Amino acid sequence: MIKTILFDVDGVMLSEERYFDASALTVWEMLYSPQYLGVRSDSFTPAPVEEEIRRVRDQVFANDEVLDLIKARGINSNWDMVYLAFSYQVIRLVEALMPHVGDEAKSILRGQVDRAELAKLREWGAAYAPDFTVDYAAFIPEFAKGSAQKAEMLLYLNQITKERLGVDTEIFSRSSTLWQLCYETFQEWYLGDERVAASIGRETSQTGKKGFLTDEIPIVPPAEMIELFRTLKEKGYTLGIGTGRPTIETHVPLSEMKILEWFDPNRVVTASHVLEAEEEFPSHAPMSKPHPYSYVKGLLGLSAPNSDVVNFSLPIQKGDEVLIVGDSPADFLAARSIGCKFAATLTGLSGQEARAKFEDVKADYILDDVRDLLSILE
Repeated sequence: MIKTILFDVDGVMLSEERYFDASALTVWEMLYSPQYLGVRSDSFTPAPVEEEIRRVRDQVFANDEVLDLIKARGINSNWDMVYLAFSYQVIRLVEALMPHVGDEAKSILRGQVDRAELAKLREWGAAYAPDFTVDYAAFIPEFAKGSAQKAEMLLYLNQITKERLGVDTEIFSRSSTLWQLCYETFQEWYLGDERVAASIGRETSQTGKKGFLTDEIPIVPPAEMIELFRTLKEKGYTLGIGTGRPTIETHVPLSEMKILEWFDPNRVVTASHVLEAEEEFPSHAPMSKPHPYSYVKGLLGLSAPNSDVVNFSLPIQKGDEVLIVGDSPADFLAARSIGCKFAATLTGLSGQEARAKFEDVKADYILDDVRDLLSILE
């Protein structure tokens, strides 16, 4: 009998669309802004109108085919999505520069890539490869050649560098300087000028970004979600959250919609808690989903030391008393690692098309949306 229910946020309560928009805009800025690579084939503005956002999203993620591939391989972090898409184009640019600057171009990919290194690539690109064209769709066949899953996808960039450029490197990983830069730039887009400093410890590098945090899209009407969570609480269920969103990006929209108050505050686990745990236990990183950390922490509570969480014996005893509600393969894999029940909601990126995938992996329950949860509970 289920006693504890742990929910993902994106694709379950809130639409992922604005996250994907922010991801695409981050890649776009880092490719075309003169503060980053400054590729000349497109223009950049920090305040695009909705029509421009749609154009950028369609191009950067090749009509979402790139997103589909990344999500299917178990990547659930928008920061990782940005890093993969941008880093791949960096590799392509270095390849285009090699006939002109040779070993100097190769050296860029043998050390950490920071703003200074991107500036070198920008200068060389303007001088030697002014006609370089970003090919977003090339990402798909490049990664389809391999079978890398989850965090291995980031490491696969090292193999691509070896195969295409003949450069032995290990710089591509979640602990790299470039990953941190991608993370910070994404936060600028999502939080906007007014809120970003609280997240990354500095003001935005490119002012003029309004952010998406106050422009969230609920998947079902907030009043109906409130009624659902009120009913679950009245029935005695313990409710928690395990999300890939940082704390501010979780608390602000859910509080404004009057949803957060229905969850046990000791069981609202965010990406901010994951990053803290990775700093404390770097040998266990990455710990974002599909790693079970978020949900195990939600099960034990925020007051539980991270040492207890990372060393918790899995699968858990009485796994049939815990239900995870999520929309992605990463959520499903986390639930299976924990040994608990899983309910898939068909309100993520793939919509109803995800039904067949969840049927294939034998998800315990498949729901049209989170409101159907009451139909499967006693």
